[in-house]
Amino acid sequence: MGKLLRSAALAAAAIMAMAFSTIPAAQAAKESRASAKKHQSARKKAPARKPAARPAVRRHRPSQAAAGDPMVRSASVLVADQSSGEVLFEKNPDAVLPIASITKLMTAMVVLDAGLDSREPLAVTEEDVDTLRGSGSRLAVGTVLPRAELLRLALMSSENRAAHALSRHYPGGTAAFVAAMNRKAAAIGLTDTRFSDPTGLAASNVSSARDLVEMVGAAARYPAVREFTTTASYTVELNGRVREFRNTNVLVRNSDWEIRVSKTGYINEAGRCLVMLAQLAGRPVIIVLLDSWGKFTRIGDANRIRRWVENAQPASRAG
Repeated sequence: MGKLLRSAALAAAAIMAMAFSTIPAAQAAKESRASAKKHQSARKKAPARKPAARPAVRRHRPSQAAAGDPMVRSASVLVADQSSGEVLFEKNPDAVLPIASITKLMTAMVVLDAGLDSREPLAVTEEDVDTLRGSGSRLAVGTVLPRAELLRLALMSSENRAAHALSRHYPGGTAAFVAAMNRKAAAIGLTDTRFSDPTGLAASNVSSARDLVEMVGAAARYPAVREFTTTASYTVELNGRVREFRNTNVLVRNSDWEIRVSKTGYINEAGRCLVMLAQLAGRPVIIVLLDSWGKFTRIGDANRIRRWVENAQPASRAG
């Protein structure tokens, strides 16, 4: 700060010297000394400059919360009691962000609402291959599985080809499916939420933590969603070989947690995301964590929130 003010003082003195070059030398010297003295006095009296405000999102340092609040690193967080709707903790809850594979909760609801035959065999084709990001899949082109199995893999293991195949076999195809996703979002009352694909690979699939609390609550009403999102692992026979698929949320294998709905998500633009409905301290609590960076940040945040709720901290809000 001192260097900046000294530079500013010197620059100001130079400008004054150029502007008043016609003043006699003695007078100029006198005025220069007076000016320097004035700037020196101002430097002593000038208040300290406040640091620039941090942006509302993409802030991954621990939240500067009130004493006793959970110190979370995710950029956007909302923790709410599902039964009462009480907000227990929030951090940038209205920031509209890409949500990656959290999208698949809406994909599942649209599939289940359609009432299509869960046993109908559906084929994975070239149309289901990710050409946007080049992500891999264990479901080779030509794989045929019942609709219910594809839905399980889309929710449990976040299989993008499974999710896309489900949308393609919807009446009217993928375009009609995405339109149904947006209609469902509107029906639930999600005002910050927009979908443009059924997988979450598109960064244009966006929502807010506040909206996602509502979406998780809506998804929890579907028994298949509750089962498929919390299955720790599942074996499927693919092309004559038995393959094990594991849940992308390691917390479903943790005995400290009683999770009823779970979904993870990740693309570069979204960071690492996690939504859950879990039983904490005897009540159903929805946790939404968006834009976490670092492989284990969202898991660490979730564990800190669980301990905070179980220690019966009072409801509070953080910015």
